[in-house]
Amino acid sequence: MDILIFSPDGKTAAYETGLAEHLPQANIRGWQPGDTAPADYIVLWKPNAEVLQPRERLKAIFNMGAGVDGVLGAHGEGAHRLPPGVPLVRLEDAGMADQMAQYVSAAALRYFRRLDDFQTQQTEGQWKFQKPNRLADFPVAVLGYGSLGAHVAKALKTFGFPVRAWSRSERHDDTGITLYHGEAGFDACVSGARILVNLLPLTPQTVDVLNADLFAKLAQGAYLINVARGAHLVDDDLLAALDSGHIAGATLDVFRTEPLPAEHPFWRAPKVTVTPHISALTLRDETVAQIAGKIAAMSRGEAITGIVDLTRGY
Repeated sequence: MDILIFSPDGKTAAYETGLAEHLPQANIRGWQPGDTAPADYIVLWKPNAEVLQPRERLKAIFNMGAGVDGVLGAHGEGAHRLPPGVPLVRLEDAGMADQMAQYVSAAALRYFRRLDDFQTQQTEGQWKFQKPNRLADFPVAVLGYGSLGAHVAKALKTFGFPVRAWSRSERHDDTGITLYHGEAGFDACVSGARILVNLLPLTPQTVDVLNADLFAKLAQGAYLINVARGAHLVDDDLLAALDSGHIAGATLDVFRTEPLPAEHPFWRAPKVTVTPHISALTLRDETVAQIAGKIAAMSRGEAITGIVDLTRGY
């Protein structure tokens, strides 16, 4: 079994060592320019066109992340680069779900408990009471109900928030979360929400989904938490909604250009909290174990989960 590993920075040694521990019978190599040798599996992140050239015996391509826009592109334009008939497999959780739930819960509780207001008062030297919010007045809408979105929604539910969630296709569970799906359910999910959490995959259908039309459907004084992709958000629409007061605050962990350019107005917007794409970091040991397990299963002829539907982009 031959496994090829690609990273744009060329740093593949740790993944080579980790996979070798799980799959000692495999021949594992890091990609070098000009490498066109056969491979049974490719493990990669943000590949160039050369590494995706067809190879003898190739059975699957494993993406070292849950989002595959680094392979397919934001508009799906990269799908044609994939070798025909070779499945693309994404990560499922790999230690990210708990991190994401912690981050989103912290941001939501900060707004609910008015800690952002008290922080502003501190900078102004004010000792001032603020009327507490009621949970019933803070419905949360979670866009995206995959493995990460479901975990986040359930975590928010434990704090007593009324939680709704939207997915493209119908989902069922018994957690008490109100679930919506499809085009018809989108407006019902977001209308009147006080906190909007974005965990959608980036596809041609979801580019610019966080826009003025959507913000207008939220409750007056709503909050945005974006932990998916920067291309989901129309930056100028958010700044306008913040200026008008319709959006009271935003916590942003992802941006169209990363690192966020020094001249970007988000840095200086008092109602925007910026973090450097740290809401859920891919954990190497968990990632290696998951990929190795799926490679082993495929080598035994077993079905695996996480195969990307290229028509949907996730």
